[in-house]
Amino acid sequence: MQYRRFGRTELQMPVFSCGGMRYQHSWKDVPQWMIPAKNQENLDTTIKRAVELGINHIETARGYGTSEIQLGKVLPTFERDRIIVQTKVTPRQDSKEFLDTFNKSIKNLQLDYVDLLGIHGINTHELLDWTLRPGGCMDVVRDLQRQGRVRHVGFSTHGPTNVIVDTINTGQFDYVNLHWYYIFQNNWPAIAAAQKNDVGVFIISPSDKGGHLYAPPPKLVDLCAPLSPMVFNDLFCLSHSQVHTLSLGAAKPSDFDEHMKVLPLIEQADEVLPPILKRLKKAAIAALGETWYKTWDVGLPKPEDTPGNLNIPITLWLGNLMDAFDMTEYAAARYNLLGGGSHWFPGARADNLSSLDLSRCLQQSPHQDRIPQRLAEIHQRLAGAKVKRLSES
Repeated sequence: MQYRRFGRTELQMPVFSCGGMRYQHSWKDVPQWMIPAKNQENLDTTIKRAVELGINHIETARGYGTSEIQLGKVLPTFERDRIIVQTKVTPRQDSKEFLDTFNKSIKNLQLDYVDLLGIHGINTHELLDWTLRPGGCMDVVRDLQRQGRVRHVGFSTHGPTNVIVDTINTGQFDYVNLHWYYIFQNNWPAIAAAQKNDVGVFIISPSDKGGHLYAPPPKLVDLCAPLSPMVFNDLFCLSHSQVHTLSLGAAKPSDFDEHMKVLPLIEQADEVLPPILKRLKKAAIAALGETWYKTWDVGLPKPEDTPGNLNIPITLWLGNLMDAFDMTEYAAARYNLLGGGSHWFPGARADNLSSLDLSRCLQQSPHQDRIPQRLAEIHQRLAGAKVKRLSES
């Protein structure tokens, strides 16, 4: 395993973290006695395998159903200073509710303290305010730190880049969990802000939200050869020293195996990546046209500034992935989350496109005449049953 300094926490963080949202028994809280023995055994062996590999950062959240209570059966079996444990708690208007939730988390984990506590889902400026205003959630966290129950505080986010940058620039957070990987590089300004503020950078779900890379389409497999798409994406992320760790959402012990192939390649990234990046770019331009490839996202409105709350940037982005790399299954899964993802994945699908006048909100786009038809095509190809986030399903 390789390790990187995790910003001002000074923790030596493994370049892979064991994310805790795929190995748990249930997305709903259920009592320990209702968890089948085989499910608990799978989690135990997954965690033990992670630590054997040097992946000593175990990451979970109060919102991950039985993840915490199941981890509470295995984490206390390790020497405490051998593991780095992170859980996450959503911000609340009432900071007492935030404290009560944290107390439930640490009781479930059967630990005296957590190394990292994340404010889970600072996706809007309102949620940032709930966190930092006098008497808010951060005041609770500072008390917990004084009590020795929390070592370092960070935040996780699925929010827009400006909200992430603003949150980092408050100087109140030691690390950030955010999305950034090959198919979605929008948040680079936030990573740059993190580097400037000496904030640790944890990449959320690079293999799942990063493209369902555990089941990639044949075209993407060919374009990424001789690496698998998963190994390529890991290497792409870790070739940037500003990135400290990638979350591996392991569902079973063997899920780590493919990722381990990246480790000997990190020092060779400057040689290995360029030919693959060149092929991916060439394929995208061939499918989309060079002008669209370079300028499709110029001048696009935010969902809140768009009739029908339509999320035009996300819809067009997913259409690009579908046409350039045959990522239809991934694109459909994400597209059909629109309308059911709240502030975690905001905006709506193009269901009511024919009744919307987009002319004003598209005035700044060089493709204003083309976009409505493009949205209609994408909707026709991707629309299916609407879905909810896993934690709400």
